[in-house]
Amino acid sequence: MIGRIDGQRLWRRLATLGAVSILAMGFAAALTGVMLAFYYEPVAGGAHESLARVVQDIPNGWLVQSLHDWAGNGVIALGLIQIVVLFLGRRFQPGWLVAWISGILLVLATIGLGWTAMILDWDQVGYWRQKVELLTIEAIPVLGATLRDAITGGAGISSTTVAHQYALHSYVLSLGAMLLAVVHLASLLWQELQDAEVIKGWQPWGRPAALNSEESSLG
Repeated sequence: MIGRIDGQRLWRRLATLGAVSILAMGFAAALTGVMLAFYYEPVAGGAHESLARVVQDIPNGWLVQSLHDWAGNGVIALGLIQIVVLFLGRRFQPGWLVAWISGILLVLATIGLGWTAMILDWDQVGYWRQKVELLTIEAIPVLGATLRDAITGGAGISSTTVAHQYALHSYVLSLGAMLLAVVHLASLLWQELQDAEVIKGWQPWGRPAALNSEESSLG
């Protein structure tokens, strides 16, 4: 029993540490994103030029943009690692349901953030990647054309596309990801408190503390 409890404690601490790291890195991505938003122009003709000005003309602008990119990619990587930690720790009990759901949704939200950021640079790589992936979306039965039009604005890749994805990236997905990160960490901390109460009820040799206490009084 004690070995099983120690193993559970290790995975629980790793999961909590991962959630703290995700939240911290998400906050860094959000903060640098707000700083970039002061100068970014979400239009086809000005997006690339505005980011170039940030890098070239704004003091430490290159550092802010690099930190934003690194933090965004880091959140995705940490989110995937977190799912692996939860899986290896066999966190399948009902009490961990919120942690599982929030963790999976968080990973999906961060992947969505990376996807919507693809066109925001308005460069050749982002443009053609977006074009190819829009063809894939369009091939989805029934909803494909509707989803494509919602993303692009209905007239191919244009300033409307940049504006739509900027709104999704900066407001919908960013706020959703931060909320999910907070919920994920809170659920893990709550579950850790619950597990700590269970562990307190066991002596090192694996017997309930109440039973040992009763036997001692009888003796």
